[in-house]
Amino acid sequence: MIGSLTVGLLGLLSLSIPVGIVLFLLGFGIDTFYSPFPLIKGLGNLVWSTSNNATLIAIPFFVLLGEILVRSGIAARTYAALDRWVSWLPGGLVHANVATATMFSATSGSSVATAATVATVAMPQAEKLGYDPKLFSGAIAAGGTLGIMIPPSINLIVYGFLTQTSIPRLFLAGLIPGIALALGFILITVIICMIRPGLGGERRVFPFPQMMRALVQLVPIFLLFTIIIGTIYKGWATPTEAAAVGVAGAVLIAAFFGRVDLDMFTQSILGTIKITSMIMLVVIGASFLNFTLASAGLGRELQGFMEGLGLSPFNTILVVVCIYIVLGFFIETLSLMVVTIPIIVPLVVAQGFDPIWFGILMIVLIEMALITPPVGLNLYVVQGARKSGRMSEVMLGAIPYVIAMLIMVAALIAFPQIALFLPNALQ
Repeated sequence: MIGSLTVGLLGLLSLSIPVGIVLFLLGFGIDTFYSPFPLIKGLGNLVWSTSNNATLIAIPFFVLLGEILVRSGIAARTYAALDRWVSWLPGGLVHANVATATMFSATSGSSVATAATVATVAMPQAEKLGYDPKLFSGAIAAGGTLGIMIPPSINLIVYGFLTQTSIPRLFLAGLIPGIALALGFILITVIICMIRPGLGGERRVFPFPQMMRALVQLVPIFLLFTIIIGTIYKGWATPTEAAAVGVAGAVLIAAFFGRVDLDMFTQSILGTIKITSMIMLVVIGASFLNFTLASAGLGRELQGFMEGLGLSPFNTILVVVCIYIVLGFFIETLSLMVVTIPIIVPLVVAQGFDPIWFGILMIVLIEMALITPPVGLNLYVVQGARKSGRMSEVMLGAIPYVIAMLIMVAALIAFPQIALFLPNALQ
């Protein structure tokens, strides 16, 4: 069954069939050839129960929140404010790319949306100030990946839903690794620009009063993050309710700091519908595939296969990491998550690993897939915003940040408390 599933998955994806449809087709195949019961008879009930789950309602709310911030101009104001604070470092404006992506990640929940937002705002500045296009665009692509690590993260919501893991604990677990990755990106940029100063462009120092006035533009993001995360951990709201509160807060903030009109609302809602429809098709298809795999006994077969290999828990994790790195070259990130979770997570948990910790480790590996060719989505998003130059420049610029992610993977394996400290401390 394992071999058939792998061949079927890669074969169908190579035909450019939408991932959500691929998951349903694999489920039908498992039902037809490996299940003694007609599992397809439960498809209607499964689709309804999955799409009617209250947890997943948070997804369109978080997508809408990010759309409102982008289209109301809040993101552009945030970028300009952070430019005042970090452009004195070696690398100059490159650090504003990472810092803006980090802050926007704290409200967006989507890596692609984060990368698109920062790229749209930042690229004109790169051309005007003469920055090296490789490093500048690579930093945007890498910074955008933080959208699925720093809470609230759509991918963590999907992981929590599919593995029945606490989403608030996952949000807490992602906070320290997310901030550490952002600092790692800044450190790598500093090192590169100290070795080759010409790559970083001009270092600009602004008057302190001007820097202090710029802090006003950061208030909206800090306020939204406090509202969303604070209401969850105070016990005042579930993640879904906090997302709804966040949307209301985003509208009020946009009305006060940005721009609110009918066109902004229309574009925000249309963008939300498109993104949410894609995500839900994939999630429902994954739920059906999970159901058929569990009913057909894949878990027992996979566990027996791994026991036959005689791998230690540590070696098992190394194998899993290698699998994700290789698959990340070829499979889109959300699809990679939902396809592998029913197969990999039970195996990892059976080896005694914490599912919260593994969720964060998986997210780092998924982040890496966003900036590794040939399917790295953030690379294409940034290249699209550039509107000139070669795609290879963005790919080369992202390589140093891939190294930072590999270091974070090693750190998480060596020191699981990086991810587990906050969830355990605040449990």
